[in-house]
Amino acid sequence: MKIIANDYNEKDIMRILREWSGKKQSDFGKSIDLSGMTIQGYERGIRKYKFETLMKIAKKYGYTITIEKK
Repeated sequence: MKIIANDYNEKDIMRILREWSGKKQSDFGKSIDLSGMTIQGYERGIRKYKFETLMKIAKKYGYTITIEKK
């Protein structure tokens, strides 16, 4: 599957990545050393995550992050 991050907001990207993992917020959080409440905050847009967090998720779940210049 593929998404274009520019077409989504930050909270939706985190939700999509978690859903692709097939895990609940608490289990997804534990898998990357965060709490389920932290993941919930990301998905609600209450908390902001760093690029480092995306990289950690990508490495854990075999996702590819691509930045492309048009």
